[in-house]
Amino acid sequence: MTKRNQNAGARMAGDERKEQILQTAMRLFSKNGFIGTTTKRIAEEAGISEAMVFRHFSNKGELYADILDHKAGSLGLKNPFQKISEELKNKDDFGVFYGIALNALNHHDADNDFIRLLLYSGLENHDLSRMFFESFVAGMYEFLSGYIRSRQEDGVFRDVEPKVVVRAFVGMMIHHSLSNILWDKERKILNISNEDAAKAFATILLKGVKREEAGKKVEREK
Repeated sequence: MTKRNQNAGARMAGDERKEQILQTAMRLFSKNGFIGTTTKRIAEEAGISEAMVFRHFSNKGELYADILDHKAGSLGLKNPFQKISEELKNKDDFGVFYGIALNALNHHDADNDFIRLLLYSGLENHDLSRMFFESFVAGMYEFLSGYIRSRQEDGVFRDVEPKVVVRAFVGMMIHHSLSNILWDKERKILNISNEDAAKAFATILLKGVKREEAGKKVEREK
């Protein structure tokens, strides 16, 4: 570590230092995975000593938990349905699923590193993957399933297992984002705005891709 980095480290306030360590850790985890990233490497990249890392985080588990909590706050994951509270109250089905899709796609675009970090955590069977699933994904399934079930009881939605509907919806969003982040960065296969993608996903979920007239024609031909 250079003397310049040491001096800069001394001047940085505690909260700023913790934020710097979190950002450095997330960037390295998303690039090299958890197995390929050590606290020593995090310290080197941050221009501090490894002891400084452990001064702010007593162990790696605490570091992972803080990463998750930090990102959940910045990405709105702690209350992901707050932005569509009116749509939920009014049972505006299109508004609910469009709003969820648009928020998710915008968040994915804004933080590619976090998406990569979650992929690594899942592939490496890391605790962060389990923590994220239990803290946020499971709750989202329960909430959306409850909404879908209530609309089934209203006679509006088909009688399908609600969690299958949630998985289909989430699958569209996740595959779209992963394609843009990992495989089709130049958008050669599909280049549309998040708004248009969200509208399409909500429409497909709620209406399907077959025209109503086409469905009636098939029934007549039977």
